[in-house]
Amino acid sequence: MTCWSSLSKKDCIGRYYAKDAKYRPFSALLPEGSSGKMLYVKLVLVLLMCGSFMGLLHSPSIHPADEQHRTQSEASKASWMSHPDAPNSGYASSLKIDWSQIETAVKQVSPAEDGGAPRVALLNFDDSEVEEWRARLPHTEASTVRLDPVGGNVTWEHLYPEWIDEEELYGAPSCPDLPEPAVAEAEAYDVVAVKLPCGRAASWSKDVARLHLQLAAARVAARHGRRRPHVLVVSRCFPAPNLFKCRDEVARDGDVWLYRPDAEELDRKLALPVGSCELAMPFKALGDPYVSAAPHREAYSTILHSEQLYACGALTAAQSIRMAGSGRDMVALVDETIGARHRGALEAAGWKVRAIRRIRNPRASRDAYNEWNYSKFWLWTLTEYERVIFLDADLLVQRPMEPLFAMPEVSATGNNGTYFNSGVMVVEPCECTFRLLTGHVGDIESYNGGDQGYLNEVFSWWHRLPSHANYMKHFWEGDTAERAAARRRVLAADPPVALAVHFVGLKPWFCFRDYDCNWNVPALRQFASDEAHARWWKVHDAMPPRLRGFCLLDERQKALLRWDAAHAREANASDGHWGVRIADPRRSMCAGDGEACREREIAGRRVEGDRITTSYAKLIDNF
Repeated sequence: MTCWSSLSKKDCIGRYYAKDAKYRPFSALLPEGSSGKMLYVKLVLVLLMCGSFMGLLHSPSIHPADEQHRTQSEASKASWMSHPDAPNSGYASSLKIDWSQIETAVKQVSPAEDGGAPRVALLNFDDSEVEEWRARLPHTEASTVRLDPVGGNVTWEHLYPEWIDEEELYGAPSCPDLPEPAVAEAEAYDVVAVKLPCGRAASWSKDVARLHLQLAAARVAARHGRRRPHVLVVSRCFPAPNLFKCRDEVARDGDVWLYRPDAEELDRKLALPVGSCELAMPFKALGDPYVSAAPHREAYSTILHSEQLYACGALTAAQSIRMAGSGRDMVALVDETIGARHRGALEAAGWKVRAIRRIRNPRASRDAYNEWNYSKFWLWTLTEYERVIFLDADLLVQRPMEPLFAMPEVSATGNNGTYFNSGVMVVEPCECTFRLLTGHVGDIESYNGGDQGYLNEVFSWWHRLPSHANYMKHFWEGDTAERAAARRRVLAADPPVALAVHFVGLKPWFCFRDYDCNWNVPALRQFASDEAHARWWKVHDAMPPRLRGFCLLDERQKALLRWDAAHAREANASDGHWGVRIADPRRSMCAGDGEACREREIAGRRVEGDRITTSYAKLIDNF
């Protein structure tokens, strides 16, 4: 019979504690012979004392600043900071400093304004390195600046989310708070030195600690610098080129960079969101008037390389820029594959044509679609302009894009993951940036094998533009019916609401004008929009007849369109576009002469290649 069946609860408890002392964990607290009742009284008193002490320890009166911080930011941080006290361990750098390189760089720094020793702020140097600095550079007055690390749960994806609520339909997006350097208001420095981690692995630039340290160094220089302070960076990897610009570089020796940036320009950059977690340009600002102090130093640019088939797109893009009311310069970069006839047409459309040499992507396969798209780096050689808005040739401008000229490098819309889309981007041309880009093609990997992935690694600190600045004609597979309908409304809006539409998939000039031919290819239906297709053709029709002649269909293209429609008919595709009677006059017009005008067919053959990624020119060359 158990204790509980024969005795009261009180008696049972007393009997339990009358057992051997090894089963009495609190027996040491009691004098010998004490009862179980005495144990419980003392145990309760101990617990009450502990509870009172912990409550006092965490009370607002003991930690008023912490309580205020939690009250203000706890809700906004909940999604990315489940353990806000856990430090980010990525700040440590394994780089062994070559002190001769630092000594050489510091020689470039002038004496302090008051004639005393240059004052140096040291960020992320360990204790032994601080002592070494003071021993080797005794003519400087070096002191450390404390910087609390970002919480360990803040990731790059929190700084650069794939999607944010741009129109604030459900609330304003917010970024994680990055701790600021602890510097007294009266402190002033001549040099800000920072040591950066660099893992040398893929996507080494997308590192929260590395970005935090660079922004902190810029903040100290901008707000606590004497005159125009220097920034000294110690790292195996180059600093963010759009934060510390190469034109401000004073000296470079191995792993040491010395800059003398403009403090006001740094301060403007620091006012931007820390990442793409917030819009760098408010959604409503796309419609604001823009007045430039130097419009002759601003230009639009596009690039044509490897394929003359995109000349039609560039001609129509120029027409759309002018129809939107812009008088800015337009510069077309063309390589040796673009002949004199097409160059003349580009000039007639308003483009200033500049010849370039193709830059090969060393990681691309021979004849692949991305083999030569590193040629886009030539944008940074347009140094007669302070800012350039780059447009892919498959863009249609619908509203003035001039407000984007107010944005810094690199400003762009989001793509997938943490990446920006390079089809529309604001750049600041500089020859040394061009050298930086071309100098690392062998050691920087691109996530998509092309220029977009490469530029995302170099310019990992990019600034998000509203999606209407580069509106993708793309209905994502995961879109709800509501979101797809909203996207169609944007594409069909009259007057237009998007600044520019990006025609991904088969281009309008590759289709008959009667409908968007992406409908006829299962893999490409995600890019189909008859509304956007019709708008592109409206701009095309506003061009002079001579220029419209560059948009005729090659006979192989016509054969491919017939082949696609026939297969859609066989599959009885539900959209029914395959049944539309083709009235496009280009159907019976020849784009060349002689053999080029012979009608082609693909009967009995299979179209080779990925219809999404394969260059259209390469695709039609297969038959």
